Amino acid sequence: MHSFWNKLPTPFFVLAPMEDVTDAAFRRLIAEYGKPDVMYTEFTSADGLALADDKGREKLLKKLAYAEIERPIVAQLFSAVPEHMEQAARLCRELGFDGIDINMGCPARNMARQLCGAELIRNHALAREVIRAAKRGAGELPVSVKTRAGYTHDSELDAWARVLLSEDIAALTLHARTRKDLSKVPARWELVRCTVSIRDEMQIETLIVGNGDVKDLADAHAKAKEYGCDGVMLGRAIYGNPFLFQRSGEYLNKKEGEKLEIQALKRHLELFDELLAGTASYATMKKHFKAYISGWKGAKEMREALMETNTPAQAIAYIESAQ
Repeated sequence: MHSFWNKLPTPFFVLAPMEDVTDAAFRRLIAEYGKPDVMYTEFTSADGLALADDKGREKLLKKLAYAEIERPIVAQLFSAVPEHMEQAARLCRELGFDGIDINMGCPARNMARQLCGAELIRNHALAREVIRAAKRGAGELPVSVKTRAGYTHDSELDAWARVLLSEDIAALTLHARTRKDLSKVPARWELVRCTVSIRDEMQIETLIVGNGDVKDLADAHAKAKEYGCDGVMLGRAIYGNPFLFQRSGEYLNKKEGEKLEIQALKRHLELFDELLAGTASYATMKKHFKAYISGWKGAKEMREALMETNTPAQAIAYIESAQ
């Protein structure tokens, strides 16, 4: 299947899907300040999209809001119910997404209760069904999977990777830890190399994307070269740094770092107000304040003042008065 995945540079760089972080506002900001090669939405419940009432569905659709500047944009879905995955993938195709990704790696307890996310590592037959259902719904759109190296031990990787790769997915993103590891141990990038070797042995074309503890683009380039993957996904490094994927150097030489970061925060607040006001809690926006406002004289006081605000408009007014 020919898709945007086949047209990417090598190596390519991907923005990770992160709940209550890479929402529509933050993704728009990142696309404006330094766009990655591929962007993912927050992970979104296929069960919710299939079953929610009108109000609940409207809220979920906000997670799938995107702008043309974000393309190629991939909708990440989760479910352990093939029928719901098929319905949600079909909806994402109708919404104009460039691809569908299935979350088979999230270790959260609420995901475990639903038997999805990383729980699918323990149910190979169901994982296959979910992938095939996504493909039916996606039609011509490419389907990819993001997962971990195993459930309790990375010795599970070989069998698990072969299950996924045998389903002819467009890309496989490997978070180089197990479900048991959570984020408590360093990512083991040699597991990414193992996955590349399995792919090559199977003689298939699925792209392999490495993920875990990537600090910046230079680190991503180095890891792609050392471990042989086609692409690298960056996640936590984006906090407070919408310039992360900037290649031109416009924002890399941040002599005026404080000014640039405050400017970026102000723009982030504007986008949050424009795109998510009324559907997303302002508390999710406040999670970003420490990442933006730190490391200079007066940062603590500014951050504390911003934490007292109740709306994006109040925060923007405070920033303007403080400059």
